[in-house]
Amino acid sequence: MWSVRADPKGGIRRSCGRKAPTAWFRSPLTQSVKAAAAGGAFSGKLQEGKSKEAEIKRINKELANIRSKFKGDKALDGYSKKKYVCKLLFIFLLGHDIDFGHMEAVNLLSSNRYTEKQIGYLFISVLVNSNSELIRLINNAIKNDLASRNPTFMGLALHCIANVGSREMAEAFAGEIPKILVAGDTMDSVKQSAALCLLRLHRASPDLVPVGDWTSRVVHLLNDQHLGVVTAATSLITTLAQKNPEEFKTSVSLAVSRLSRIVTSASTDLQDYTYYFVPAPWLSVKLLRLLQCYPPPEDPAVRGRLTECLEAILNKAQEPPKSKKVQHSNAKNAVLFEAISLVIHHDSEPNLLVRACNQLGQFLQHRETNLRYLALESMCTLASSEFSHEAVKTHIETVINALKASALSRTERDVSVRQRAVDLLYAMCDRSNAQQIVAEMLSYLETADYSIREEIVLKVAILAEKYAVDYTWYVDTILNLIRIAGDYVSEEVWYRVIQIVINRDDVQGYAAKTVFEALQAPACHENLVKVGGYILGEFGNLIAGDPRSSPLTQFHLLHSKFHLCSVPTRALLLSTYIKFVNLFPEVKGTIQDVLRSDSQLKNADVELQQRAVEYLRLSTVASTDILATVLEEMPPFPERESSILAKLKKKKGPSTVTDLEEAKRERSADVNGGPEPALASTSAVSTPSPSADLLGLGAAPPVPAGPPPSSGGLLVDVFSDSPSAAAPLAPGSEDNFARFVCKNNGVLFENQLLQIGLKSEFRQNLGRMFIFYGNKTSTQFLNFTPTLICSDDLQANILGPTKPVDPTVDGGAQVQQAVNIECVSDFMEAPVLNIQFRYGGTFQNVSVKLPITLNKFFQPTEMASQDFFQRWKQLSNPQQEVQSIFKAKHPMDTEVTKAKIIGFGSALLEEVDPNPANFVGAGIIHTRTAQIGCLLRLEPNLQAQMYRLTLRTSRETVSQRLCELLSEQF
Repeated sequence: MWSVRADPKGGIRRSCGRKAPTAWFRSPLTQSVKAAAAGGAFSGKLQEGKSKEAEIKRINKELANIRSKFKGDKALDGYSKKKYVCKLLFIFLLGHDIDFGHMEAVNLLSSNRYTEKQIGYLFISVLVNSNSELIRLINNAIKNDLASRNPTFMGLALHCIANVGSREMAEAFAGEIPKILVAGDTMDSVKQSAALCLLRLHRASPDLVPVGDWTSRVVHLLNDQHLGVVTAATSLITTLAQKNPEEFKTSVSLAVSRLSRIVTSASTDLQDYTYYFVPAPWLSVKLLRLLQCYPPPEDPAVRGRLTECLEAILNKAQEPPKSKKVQHSNAKNAVLFEAISLVIHHDSEPNLLVRACNQLGQFLQHRETNLRYLALESMCTLASSEFSHEAVKTHIETVINALKASALSRTERDVSVRQRAVDLLYAMCDRSNAQQIVAEMLSYLETADYSIREEIVLKVAILAEKYAVDYTWYVDTILNLIRIAGDYVSEEVWYRVIQIVINRDDVQGYAAKTVFEALQAPACHENLVKVGGYILGEFGNLIAGDPRSSPLTQFHLLHSKFHLCSVPTRALLLSTYIKFVNLFPEVKGTIQDVLRSDSQLKNADVELQQRAVEYLRLSTVASTDILATVLEEMPPFPERESSILAKLKKKKGPSTVTDLEEAKRERSADVNGGPEPALASTSAVSTPSPSADLLGLGAAPPVPAGPPPSSGGLLVDVFSDSPSAAAPLAPGSEDNFARFVCKNNGVLFENQLLQIGLKSEFRQNLGRMFIFYGNKTSTQFLNFTPTLICSDDLQANILGPTKPVDPTVDGGAQVQQAVNIECVSDFMEAPVLNIQFRYGGTFQNVSVKLPITLNKFFQPTEMASQDFFQRWKQLSNPQQEVQSIFKAKHPMDTEVTKAKIIGFGSALLEEVDPNPANFVGAGIIHTRTAQIGCLLRLEPNLQAQMYRLTLRTSRETVSQRLCELLSEQF
């Protein structure tokens, strides 16, 4: 078949082009065209030409001859027509325009000879425009061939449809091709062509390909005996399922069954489809990609079989290679990486996630660049999983060493590998390793490629702010960042450090001292001068008592940089000088002399001149009280999301770093575990930690003065005056809710129209949740109204303002809604999120449980063994203890159990229980009205596959609720 072939990626590849490079003269297509063109005599004479002019002269002569033959009185036989049409095609492939012969090519389509029909279809596929007037005649000829039931002619017709792929052809044949595809008497080769042809039409005109009764039948092609048919059908089903997942959800079990047969087969079982000892690698990849269109199978048998397949693929990756050829390793790794992508997509099997992480870790030092890149990219995604994040962290030294080696290597020219290594360090960072990772990034920054320096700067700034426990470390880090890569430090970065210094009293003196010392370097970057000017102008008085940093010394130090700076920085320094007049009256005369100089009052820049004049007049005329009022210290900045994070998202692009991807990087371990910085406060406003300021959790949300609403919920009546009744909970809502008990981020709900993702953070009795609504269709959602519904009791115990969302959600777009939460008292229920909107004129109503649970307000507490059991005995009243004995629902894995207890929010206490197989934890539930201590003990029985869970708290209702939530996790 000459014009179309199946591509490993599932597409259709054309084998002809507009111009004719040298390779064309050796290609099979050109050789066949040359052979048909009068035995190759014409092409031979062309190659004998000694110049371009000679070639054009020979071609023009031949074109005149062909034109005369077509217009002559004597009718041409089929062979002659084929010969002359083939010559025209060959001339076109050489890069010359052809403006006749199209009708003769169409006439060849009605021939009963394969060679003549083949040349006619080839000419049409290459030269006929989709808007040609001949399309109707061509369509009639194609219809005749499709109805002929001759497999050869049907194949030629289908290839032509796919190659042209015009909207007119889609309208004519989109309803006919599915019938050919699912017909019982259609030959395998025709089924392959029909599936790929339908795929081409769907990609070109998706609205014209109908979804009807044939969809259920095409799914069963996954069971076809011919693997070529299965491969083509899988490509088609995968594309269709992305748009209409409900129509093709039955394909999941069939795909798992087919994948199982391939994975468990020996290479000799599939000889025709074994590629270098790897059975059917392309079909395996396509099946794994199809399964990524759906959540994990609900049927335990199908799910177990899929898990076995993935384990088998991971096991085969550990086996010694059966061939040293690169084709073997490429095919083997292609299946492996697609399997890991499916494991990551499901995010439900902790054992597989950890195994995938360990497997990828082996590739980090591989000599093959592509493998290192793919491993780094996959591990970036794995770092977002609750179950595999700790496993990813074990490879931190390997990633750092690989990054250093790559930077020093002269043979490694691919900057994308180093960029992915930086992305992985960023993704695996948490409070336990933040200082190490930031230090390594700063070290690498000095030798990093120029193209990624700005991105590294942004990531260092975000990590330093987010995980800062000691704010002196944060200030040192940002100043060091400016020193190393000042040219790449954007305004957002130095703005942010100033905001944080102003909002925190405890770091202001240190910041002033540090920037003063940094400015003493002979060469300072201009951004450092900006930071130094701003901070000394506000807090220079805090270090003025030291003779080494007296007011006059501070002024001379800043003014020594003045003439080396740009106009905006000079303007900032002039503002610093007038601030000094208020802070240090003893330097007033010196500063007035500077403002009075001709270089300022007669400056060519209007901004500088105006500032000098006004500041000089202000310092001369205004009294001390007026100066103090006008030049008072800057008030704390309002809390808001970091602009650095927004800039990083913008730089990476929406397709690379979406809000949901960022949400997955925010792990519950970061907020439920690890030490938290103490929140200091000023008389004006509660000053946030850098991490808190990212999500706006630094201060408690304002509580309304009046009583809470009597009905509705957190969002009641915010978005709609007359909402419709809420729908029942969506299928699977309870299961998704249970998954979020031990994690804070991920996809809460998904169907063919809508995806709901969560990113949340909780600290003591405060929380903030970002809800992401994604429109998976190409059509707008209208009257989009999310409402949070809870009972009166729950409403009274969970308070918080919310931000409304736009009532219109564009196709393919995502909107975000923030919900602020305060736990007033312990509660048992969970709120329901109801979403109502119109899609294509149809009213949609979806309800899901929102995972705001009591354990989210856990703060872990470390305790020694003696303290634990002493407290355990104190909570011995019957109403303070709740115990549950239950059957294990999941494999009893020690590491997974530990991860779930930590994710639940309590501290996991090692070497406390006399029985090392038991797990004990401790923590405090924070509410506005009380702090409730909690102790837990989990005793596994491996032989009986049972657990006994015991919880003791000072409140019976808290013990009951926590026991219910935690017992569902095992």
